[in-house]
Amino acid sequence: MVTFIRQCARGRTFLGLFKEIKQQQRSYPAPPKRFYKKTGIIYSDGTYEVTLDHRKLKTPKGNVMKLDKEMLALAVAAEWDAQKGEIQQSTMHITSLCNTALENPNNITKPEAVQTLLNYLENDAILFFSHEEEMHALQQKEWDPVIKWFCERFKVSIQPTRDLGGVEIPVTTKEIIRKHLLSYDLASMHGFLLAVECLKSLILTICCIDHKLNVTQAVLLSRLEEEYQTGHWGRVEWAHDIAQADLQARVAAAVMFVHINSMSEETKTLLASKFR
Repeated sequence: MVTFIRQCARGRTFLGLFKEIKQQQRSYPAPPKRFYKKTGIIYSDGTYEVTLDHRKLKTPKGNVMKLDKEMLALAVAAEWDAQKGEIQQSTMHITSLCNTALENPNNITKPEAVQTLLNYLENDAILFFSHEEEMHALQQKEWDPVIKWFCERFKVSIQPTRDLGGVEIPVTTKEIIRKHLLSYDLASMHGFLLAVECLKSLILTICCIDHKLNVTQAVLLSRLEEEYQTGHWGRVEWAHDIAQADLQARVAAAVMFVHINSMSEETKTLLASKFR
């Protein structure tokens, strides 16, 4: 009898916990439904605006999104047009980058952004090689050519390490990379920051920006150890594939954002004419 009572009490405890979890799950707001039929862009007072039917798209602070580049406006409109029954804002990376660049919520300056990127260089993912011999051989095969290209591109010397203590980056190397990054505008810095955050590598990011690697290659190189482990222990296809696809989408958006902000006006006009 006592055992039965204890089991009932334990069952009520579990039931209460289950109800609490369900209540917490229900507290998350549902994605908004798509409320518009078509998207478009308009040119107004020297800037481009995105329209959702007759409404103008606004930033998180409630301001009309005004973009000075037609290609960005077309990309944002395409993201909103790709939404189906529900609006999944987490999938609209170009829109998010435009909002960040326009409102700069962290009030970051270009020199601060460049310094953040340089800080990543000392802990760049592809500069730390494994102590496990088979993995180390794979890293040498896949990462060494990328590091070599980077060093030749900027005429610097960077040596990878197997020591967890970190990589010593000469001051002269940092200054050369700093000068290169400062050649981009502040808007582009937000694209760089997103790509580096995703890839955990400034080297891979610059390789993408400079067309040495495509996005798929860069993502696979950034996930080299994970791919190696799944090759040994098996792959949970839906989980790994979704993670990889999401990472590729973020990096692709970041690279495209940098490219659009760095294009000449003639190139932007030519490309925009092809997508109107």
